[in-house]
Amino acid sequence: MKKWLVAILMISVLVIAGCSNDSGGGVSTENSTIQKVLKDKKLVIGMSPGYFPFDMKDPNGDFVGYDVDFANALGAALGKDIKVEYKQFTFDGLIPALQTGEVDMVFAGMTIRGDRALAVSFANPYFQTGQAVMLPSSDTKTKTWQELDVKGNKIAVGIGTTGALLAKDVFKNAEVLDFEEFPSAAAAMAQGKADAVVYDEPAIAVWNLKNAGEVRALEGLISSENLGIAIKKNDFETLQWVNSFLASYIGSPSELASRHKWFETSDWLTEVVEE
Repeated sequence: MKKWLVAILMISVLVIAGCSNDSGGGVSTENSTIQKVLKDKKLVIGMSPGYFPFDMKDPNGDFVGYDVDFANALGAALGKDIKVEYKQFTFDGLIPALQTGEVDMVFAGMTIRGDRALAVSFANPYFQTGQAVMLPSSDTKTKTWQELDVKGNKIAVGIGTTGALLAKDVFKNAEVLDFEEFPSAAAAMAQGKADAVVYDEPAIAVWNLKNAGEVRALEGLISSENLGIAIKKNDFETLQWVNSFLASYIGSPSELASRHKWFETSDWLTEVVEE
C-alpha cells in the first residue's frame, strides 16, 4: 500500500475517534443533561403550577401532582442519591429557562408542537389529551364552541398555552383574552369578564369537580394532542434515556397508582392551593 494512502487512513481513524467521545458508538455526551445530573447529583425540573392535576402546590409550598410523581420516579431511576429540585415559571417562561440551562427538563403538561420542537427536543408522549371549553353554569344554551364565536364574546386562555394558540386560530369574531395561568382565566370567567375558557380537558374536568354547580364543560374536544417532557435541543443521549424510562414507567404499578389518585379521585383537592 502506498504511503500516502496509509497516511490518509490513519488520519481518518483519528478523526472518527475524535468525533466520538462517549465510547458508545458515535453520539457525543459532552453536553448531555444526564451526565450533568449524574455529576451534580441533582435534577432540576421546570414547572408552571396551576395545571390541575399535573402541576400544583400544597399549602406548604411543595410541588404535587401527576407530573411531580413522574419526575420523582425519573430522578429515582437515575440513582438514589439524585435530588429532584423544582423551579417555578410562568408557562411561557419554561422553554427559555430550559434553553438557558436554568432547568434540566420541563414537566408541565406541555403539548408537543412543531414550533416548540424548533426550540427544544421532546421525549415520546406520556399523556394524550385535548382542548376543551368551560362555561359558567348560568350559560345553559351553548352547545358547541362554534356558537361562542360571535362579536362581543370573550374567550379566556392561559398565555403561551396550546389552548391560547388554538383559540386565536379558530375564534374569528370573539375576542381572545390572555391570562397568566388557567386559574386566572377561570377566575375571570367567574367574575363575568369572560364568556368561556379554552384549556386542556383534564384541568377543566378537575376545575368542574372543584367548582361543582358553578361551571360546566362542553361535550367534545376542539383538538387532540400529546403531552411530552421537554429537554435541551438535540441532547440525544438524554432523549434516548428518557424514552427508555418512559417505556418502563408508563403502565407500571407506580404510574397506575399515580394516575388513579390524580385523575380518578378528588380527595386531594382539599390538599392543594390555587396559584
